[in-house]
Amino acid sequence: MENIKKKIEETLKEILDIDNIFENISEIKEEKKGDYTFPCFILSKTYKKAPNIIAAELKEKIEKKDFIEKIESVNGYLNFYVDKKYLTKIVFEEYDKKKEDYGKNNNCNKTVLIEYSSPNISKPFHIGHLRTTVIGHALYNIYKFLGYNTIGINHLGDYGTHLGKIIEAYKLWGNEYNIEENPIDELTKMYVRINKLCEEDETVLENCRNNFKLLEEGDEYCNSLCKKISDLSLIEFNRVYDLLGIKFDSIKGESTYVKYMNDILKVLEKNNKLLNSEGAKIVDLEEDGIKTPCIIQKNNGSSIYATRDLGAILYRSKTYDYDKSLYVTGYEQELHFKQVFAVAKYLDLNEKYINGLEHISYGMYRLKEGKMSTRKGNFVKLEDILIESINKAKEIIKEKNPNLENIDEVAKKVGVGAVVFSDLYNSRIKDEVFDLDEMLSFQGETCPYIQYMYVRINSILSKVDNKVLLNNVSYDKLTDEETFNIIKLIYKFNDIVSLAAEKNEPYIISRYLIKLSNAYSSFYTKNKVLSDDIEERNSRLYLIKVVGNIIKTGSNLLGIEMPEKM
Repeated sequence: MENIKKKIEETLKEILDIDNIFENISEIKEEKKGDYTFPCFILSKTYKKAPNIIAAELKEKIEKKDFIEKIESVNGYLNFYVDKKYLTKIVFEEYDKKKEDYGKNNNCNKTVLIEYSSPNISKPFHIGHLRTTVIGHALYNIYKFLGYNTIGINHLGDYGTHLGKIIEAYKLWGNEYNIEENPIDELTKMYVRINKLCEEDETVLENCRNNFKLLEEGDEYCNSLCKKISDLSLIEFNRVYDLLGIKFDSIKGESTYVKYMNDILKVLEKNNKLLNSEGAKIVDLEEDGIKTPCIIQKNNGSSIYATRDLGAILYRSKTYDYDKSLYVTGYEQELHFKQVFAVAKYLDLNEKYINGLEHISYGMYRLKEGKMSTRKGNFVKLEDILIESINKAKEIIKEKNPNLENIDEVAKKVGVGAVVFSDLYNSRIKDEVFDLDEMLSFQGETCPYIQYMYVRINSILSKVDNKVLLNNVSYDKLTDEETFNIIKLIYKFNDIVSLAAEKNEPYIISRYLIKLSNAYSSFYTKNKVLSDDIEERNSRLYLIKVVGNIIKTGSNLLGIEMPEKM
């Protein structure tokens, strides 16, 4: 599709012989003052004139262009008004060519790995896991839409001291708990109990550490128990993923990468980066600006979380030849990933793999009562929240539309969508307080509001017998202000998705969808879609058809489904 900003640059180049014209053209945020602006103060030194005089002179020199409605000189700026019919035509023609793929790219030829969700086996999939899961899934969809070869990775926490604790708990009380029937709940009770005992008895804590050492050494009992716990945990995790509509391209546990520890130790030693510290093996990172050294091997010979992440980098560089490798975890892990990425520089990897490593951090979810802790048993299971949201959505829909068919299916889309959208509506780094009632509101900046707008559009289109075709559009009928506001938003869709990927911020799409829904609401209030004027009717029907599909596409990128009725 034509780039209007680029066309303005070409127009200015006809009368200006300077660099950086494109970079200085920006969109005008205030409506009714134009669409794009160019600041003439950057020319003052060259032309030795005041910006307002330069702007006035340039305005007179610009030849009439078919894509420009008018140009104004305002306080030293050149403000360009895009021709309404011109922009509407190029937007509609692009949409007609691509249909549901409008805004999509297919020729990126780059590979991005996105590691997200990554719950610990044996522990509950609680509300704290929501952020990594839905942010990661949205980024997965966004990159895929932009043409990347996208690999979604679930890096299960199936290794570490917490498993040593579960093994010890099972040795002590395994006959008291039925983990086959209700695995996560029973394992959580055991985990809370063993943590309490560890606080009271240092010997028990040491036994837990030894269990983990046995696990690394290949002890048959420990490995067999952990395999069983992992399989049982995945059954519960998959119920949550099914509710969210999430599938991964790769599911591997940390244990997969333990075998790379010796390779890591060898190459770090070869590069004179490995130091001994009280029996442990460490890498000093002072020269990388990191005061805390990275432990590679504990003093008892076992690996650490960082070692296994380094092993994963080795494996992924050989397996995927990636351009980007994103890690979606909370901001409390920032130091960990700084250390891991710094050490990775000394593993003799292609520089491309090192440069592609990026930690996508996010703020925490908190309950109204305070911070959650699995160790203390203070948490809310994500599955319970999703089911509660679905049930509440069902009650609300029943009140509004008691005879709705497929109400369970609709309630699932509304209930799950409400939780996902609320998480993705603000910048990921912001801490969030969980409030289900606010999420399910049909008014304001929520998912049910967007879904309702989509359903309203579908309702209008369902009343039309003939097909809604571009050939029937009259651009003269689409020049009012409310319509043009929608057209400008549709035109920006690809830029919005690209910006969301550039900043790894799904909320950019969420905010865009609210703007588009609001713009449609304003249009609908002032314009009768099923007008008696057949040209007006056909033109507006095509417009709302495009709006509906953009809302659906954008919502799908966030991992949200649109109901056809509501």
